[in-house]
Amino acid sequence: MKLATLNNGTRDGMLVVVSKDLTRCSAAGYIAPTLQAALDNWERVAPELELLARDVEHEAVPCERFHERQAHSPLPRAYQWADGSAYINHVELVRKARGSTVPASFYSDPLMYQGGSDAFLPPRADIPLGDPAWGCDMEGEIACITDDVPMGVSVDDAAGHIKLLMLVNDVSLRGLIPAELEKGFGFFQSKPASAFSPVAVTPDELGAAWADYLIHLPLMVDLNGAPFGRANAGKDATFNLGQLVAHAAKTRNLCAGTVIGSGTVSNKGVDGGAGKPVAEGGAGYSCIAEIRMIETIASGAPVTPFMQAGDTVRIDMRDASNHSIFGAIEQTVVAD
Repeated sequence: MKLATLNNGTRDGMLVVVSKDLTRCSAAGYIAPTLQAALDNWERVAPELELLARDVEHEAVPCERFHERQAHSPLPRAYQWADGSAYINHVELVRKARGSTVPASFYSDPLMYQGGSDAFLPPRADIPLGDPAWGCDMEGEIACITDDVPMGVSVDDAAGHIKLLMLVNDVSLRGLIPAELEKGFGFFQSKPASAFSPVAVTPDELGAAWADYLIHLPLMVDLNGAPFGRANAGKDATFNLGQLVAHAAKTRNLCAGTVIGSGTVSNKGVDGGAGKPVAEGGAGYSCIAEIRMIETIASGAPVTPFMQAGDTVRIDMRDASNHSIFGAIEQTVVAD
């Protein structure tokens, strides 16, 4: 099934069930007023939502037109947002560009940081930028939402707690990252509010594309209307979402509504080296930093600029019939 949260003027919005083709929705408030309320009682609530989803498909219940611009992020705020780094190719390029190597532990122990989850951006909201020197970058990723996950859970059991999947634009301010990391305490100011896709879907909606706890489909990232990234989220993943959830739960319980991100989706080139731009027949990139690292490796300096006021990023994923699965994140950078 597909779920969304409509922006009704409240902090947590209104839960709706969305048709498979993203054209219609039906209010689910009589089952659960918000997505968080549904996750808190998922075992009881999910079957009722599934019945409503079936009725929506058959147009057996009152429905309204679903407008992606009226949607908030599925969880407008969450108890926890932790972002991993499943695609080590991305980290390898960053390290190579600055003349260092990736520690061996990175291939067996996932990187993960705790992000801000008190207020996510709606999927069509502007990205506020206080200073162009901050280096505004998009990061196209996959994210999952869990129910309650017990501490010390196995990878397979952790994957069973993945109830919903989304896309995410994990906005980064690249110019602020180095100074923060030098302090040895991780990201904070360099990681402003993220935005998630208009719709969250249960894994079964993906059919065969959901395998090995990964989505085996290209993540479509467009910058200013031109294809920028088409990296396949099922390829070149050092870790899957089950492993990332298990990693997050190693020393703590995760409460229902925890959001775990995959990190920037990144593919190697066909020769095993750095990937090529989409315009050159490659899979492109899910963030600007990656192409800048490739430019630095090739010529000693980056050429591609980070996003400026007026630039627009669009992140989408389509099924085998070229239908959008999650709806699209589409955001414009604005001077704040």
